[in-house]
Amino acid sequence: MSSDITPFLRHLKQCNTALIPGKRAPFSLAGTAAGWITPELFDRLEKEGLGNRTAGFNLPDPSKLEALGEALAQEGFYRSHHELFDVRTDVDKPAIARIDRGALPLFGLVATGVHMNGLVRKADGLYLWTGRRAANKRLDPSKLDHLVAGGVPAGHTAREALIKEAAEEASIPHNLVALAQETGHLVYAMERPEGLRRDILVCYDLYLPESFEPEAADGEVESFALLPLAKVFQIVRDTDEFKFNVNLVLIDLFLRHGLIDTNTPAGQQLRAGLNHGLSAASPGHHPVSA
Repeated sequence: MSSDITPFLRHLKQCNTALIPGKRAPFSLAGTAAGWITPELFDRLEKEGLGNRTAGFNLPDPSKLEALGEALAQEGFYRSHHELFDVRTDVDKPAIARIDRGALPLFGLVATGVHMNGLVRKADGLYLWTGRRAANKRLDPSKLDHLVAGGVPAGHTAREALIKEAAEEASIPHNLVALAQETGHLVYAMERPEGLRRDILVCYDLYLPESFEPEAADGEVESFALLPLAKVFQIVRDTDEFKFNVNLVLIDLFLRHGLIDTNTPAGQQLRAGLNHGLSAASPGHHPVSA
């Protein structure tokens, strides 16, 4: 058990670098606040007649967001992922629009992803399956990753996305991944080269039999390794080997398993930062509402 959260707090700070609004302008869908427009889009959206940088921008018909996103990709504002995500004005409300995944940061729209801890109980303690991201991945190539993680595509629930990703990334059968238990939501708001990432991570634990061996089915994972949880703890504490947001999910795992002391003000700060963003540690930061 550790009472020094400083090495772990740095991961939270790295994922909560956004100052909102900063230089951005508010973006609404049918008059309801939805995101934050990057300055690179100001002129383009003003020409579209959607508002201005001073008062903000509004798309009266949310169904036209997908087409607007496609046009921006063709004009070179971002590189399309060719994968649609649902857009919500609140995490608990139904989707009112869709847009290409790659356009989300330009509009500062909230995205939802799933992350699953693949755990194995052995006689000498708890182990965690990790994956090594392929070297040709667009985001964080060759970094360590979860056994299963990915975005929630349009029209899918988080659970449906988890089942889909589990089959594609690690060849986990449906009847096995169905046993995964949701453990909570983590949020962050982060500046990235592609824009503003406002993410909600839906987290799961799945205890796997010792006989289980993952197999990559979609080429996104280079290799798998089963590591003692104590070793994973050391990697997160001392390095940046894991993909940036994976660290948050693992810190949550360490807290839940007593590897980080939560009975201290520092431990409580770490827990609050995971669930609500680092508003206390980052003046001016506007965390994602979840």
